[in-house]
Order: sequence, then structure tokens, then C-alpha cells
Amino acid sequence: MVMKILVTGIHGQVGFELVRSLEHLGTLILADRSALDLSEPDKVRAFIRDHQPNLIVHPAAYTAVDRAEQETELCHQINALSVAAMAQEAAKLSAAMILFSTDYVFDGKGNQPHLEPDITGPLNVYGASKLAGEKALALYCPEHLILRTSWVYSMRGSNFLLTMLKLSQDRSQLRIVADQIGAPTWSRFIAERTADLITRYVHLNEGKTTLSCSPGVIHLTSSGATSWAGFAKEIFRLAERQVEIEEIPSSAYPTPALRPLNSRLNISKLEHLLGTTMPSWEESLNQCLKGEIRD
Repeated sequence: MVMKILVTGIHGQVGFELVRSLEHLGTLILADRSALDLSEPDKVRAFIRDHQPNLIVHPAAYTAVDRAEQETELCHQINALSVAAMAQEAAKLSAAMILFSTDYVFDGKGNQPHLEPDITGPLNVYGASKLAGEKALALYCPEHLILRTSWVYSMRGSNFLLTMLKLSQDRSQLRIVADQIGAPTWSRFIAERTADLITRYVHLNEGKTTLSCSPGVIHLTSSGATSWAGFAKEIFRLAERQVEIEEIPSSAYPTPALRPLNSRLNISKLEHLLGTTMPSWEESLNQCLKGEIRD
């Protein structure tokens, strides 16, 4: 029996790569914003009922972190209420669901990478909405995985990498925050590891989708960590751009939404499940900038 896999947000950084990484695993049902309006949970329910997927892979989200401080209701509708609707409909279909979440569910205290069971405490509306989505999925859909990632970048969309490359075209000096620490993570790496997890642990039998691993949260990032300033320096080194970086504290660059200082996620669970170590963030960034493409 061929698995029907719904992929949301197919024009986003992660969704775009998921389409390519999952196409050999089943029949894909592709949904962009025009097909699936996440601000209206009732329409989300209808879409799931109409298409009856065996697996929902859901990277689409409200991700405008600073704007979310003003658009609280819309952010919650998209990141929490629509997830709850999807999860409920998935359970009715005996389907499984994979949700992508964020390091921003943590408050960023402490000096160690966060483990999956660590106490959460989001500092901003976006993080709170993603945490609410995590809880809704765990409550309503027994067969689920929540993949938390961090500092996502790619050569498409809007992200830190593309911003730095654009700024370096006409700026020789930049002031960049140096006291927020995390793991920059390439969207293609996220998609490929998701495909690995599905291949190994998601099974369809007589119309019912089950997991052969425990449902719950998995941290999915590259290995290692750096600051935003360190990330920028490596971008410019690999891209051979001459830009001087002034390292500044978060307090010198105030934003509407607070960010956690420690965004590091412990990935030992992911490495155990896949039986391999994850590449460093530097390795993945180098691959991305080389413009490596699939055959």
C-alpha cells in the first residue's frame, strides 16, 4: 500500500526541500498557502478530510517573530489552532503527523544544550504559539513526532544567510549580536533527516500509520554552535566577502520580541535514532554555499 503524505508550506524553506526528499516515499499531497489557509482551522479540517493522508508533514507556520508581538491572534491561529485541527483529523484517519517546531520554546537560560524533556518557557509570542502547537499535537494525535530545529537558512526565502550576503554587497562593516548562541541549520539537512526518520520509523499497514519509535519530541539541528556574529563571519569567509564584524550584545540591538540567549539543542537522541553523527553547522553551510544540487 502506497503512503499518501501531505506536505504543507511547500514554497517555504523547509517545505520546498521536503517535497524533494519525500517524493520517493509515497504519493505526495502538496499544499501551499492558497490551498490550505492555516488561519481558518475549519478549512484545515475540511482539507484533511477531503485528501485523507496517511502522514501529515507540517513545516508551514507563522514565522514573523517580531510581527507576532502585534499579531498575536493570527499567530496563535496558525501555529496552535490549525495544528490542533490537523492532529484531531489525523487521529480520526489513523494517520501520523510530523510537526516542525523551534528552539524558541525555551527561555535560553543555562549554559548547556537543551534536552527534549527540559522545562520550556518561551520568551515571545511566536515561541508560545509553537509550544501550544506541540502540546495540541501530543494531546490529539497518538502517532506523532515533533522536530525542533533552530536558525534555519537556505538559498531561498528570507533568512540570515541571504540577508548577510545582500548586506555584504555594499557594506564593509556590520554590527551583529554575539551573545545569542545556537546551531545554524540548513533546510535541506532538515528535510533529508526527516526522510531518514520516516523511512526508518513510520509504517503503513492496512490503512493505519504507526511509529516504531516512541512518539514525542526530537531535536534536529546540525552539530556545534555559534553566535549570530560567528555565523556571519563564516558566511563571509566562505563567500570570500571582506566585511568587518563588530560583535554587540542583544541589548544593543533591541527587537519587539525577546530571543533566548542559549538556543542550543542537544541532538544525541536524533543521532541515536539514526545511528550516525550529524555534520557540523560549518560543513552544512559550506555545502549550501557551494550550490550543491540534486541530480
